[in-house]
Amino acid sequence: MTLQIKKQAEMKRTIKASVEVLALFLTLMVPLVAGAGDWPQFRGPTADGRAVGSDLPLHWSEKENIRWKTLIHGHGHSSPVVWGDQVWVTTATADGKRLFAVCCDRATGRIVHDVQVFEVLNPEHINPLNTYATPTPVIEAGRIYVHFGTYGTACLDTSNGRKLWERTDLHCQHIQGPASSPILYRNMLILDFAGGDVQFVAALDKATGQTVWQRNRSVNLTALQPLMRKGHCTPIIIDVAGRAQLFSPASHAAYAYDPDTGEELWKVLHEGDGVVFRPVFDRGLFFFSTGFSQSEVWAVRADGRGEVTQTHVAWKLDKGVPKKTSPVLVGDRLFLLQDDGTLSGVDLGTGKVVRSQRVGGQFSASPVTTADRIYCFDQVGKSTVLAADQNDQILAVNQLDEGCFASPAAVDGSLFLRGQTHLYRIGK
Repeated sequence: MTLQIKKQAEMKRTIKASVEVLALFLTLMVPLVAGAGDWPQFRGPTADGRAVGSDLPLHWSEKENIRWKTLIHGHGHSSPVVWGDQVWVTTATADGKRLFAVCCDRATGRIVHDVQVFEVLNPEHINPLNTYATPTPVIEAGRIYVHFGTYGTACLDTSNGRKLWERTDLHCQHIQGPASSPILYRNMLILDFAGGDVQFVAALDKATGQTVWQRNRSVNLTALQPLMRKGHCTPIIIDVAGRAQLFSPASHAAYAYDPDTGEELWKVLHEGDGVVFRPVFDRGLFFFSTGFSQSEVWAVRADGRGEVTQTHVAWKLDKGVPKKTSPVLVGDRLFLLQDDGTLSGVDLGTGKVVRSQRVGGQFSASPVTTADRIYCFDQVGKSTVLAADQNDQILAVNQLDEGCFASPAAVDGSLFLRGQTHLYRIGK
């Protein structure tokens, strides 16, 4: 009888563990399965620029394959997010004193909501290449979460634009302006603050805006100049062997946290700062940049504990590293688009460059991919479409009147592309 009870108890524990793993998997996959035609966050459902569907147009111009083109007032580099019949961006006045969220109808481009979210009395100076509305919102059914860094975070009702809650008490000195975008995890909205004064990650209850946890960076940066402490990176959350990890590159270190509690799981130390490009994950490796001053791409194994710099770094690449754009993954290649327009294909396992070609132009927007194409969008309106295999073939070069700094959304056979003054829907 005792043996039978033990077996039953063991079976219950096994079933419980299986259910928990399944629940975690479903939680992490919610943005992807919520709607086949949605692009809910910066770099899309999979957080790596992978297009939903593959029927994107190959050719376009101001007179060809433009479904609609809508003027967006103000200035902003936030990417469009798409949910249901809505497309949202944030924008700001040039002086940063008024911050807005704008919603367009997905089918027609008509502006449905234009909401002033915050008014700022004394905005900080920013880099001329940045804006006060650079962080990309994150959206889900009925709610959009807009973030302007130190100037405030708010949740809006997508049906009417009404503000449901706001936080204006989480601060840092961005020095060159805000850029890191918010992400959703379970019942939490996660924010990354990397300023010249303080550096921390915070998780807010997405229903109320109240703080669930807040974690300061564990590496002491006080000996560095404030400019060398800041960062602009958007973290990612990945299921690693049934456990969620929040991976957040920052100045002089990259950290992995438990997103449920904020507990630091592991970190790697480096010498860079000002990290921009959003990391990606594949085959048990996080791929991230060390930033501006010492630009390298590192591949680090995700199964560490504590400080793992000497044990878990699989490889490093110190040439051809982009400072602003984020990478894309196609097959067994990591593609890096440098700011000056050189595209490099790197073997995921070894870090060796196996492909390099000149695209031309200056880039801030991150590329998007389908299974067989890479789409690159420069700052003066030229878009280059390349074959994703190793033949270095340029499939098309397209030109619009406006260049883009914001990474596009690519969903449902359309590109939602934000230029300097207009939001485009490009599709057949």
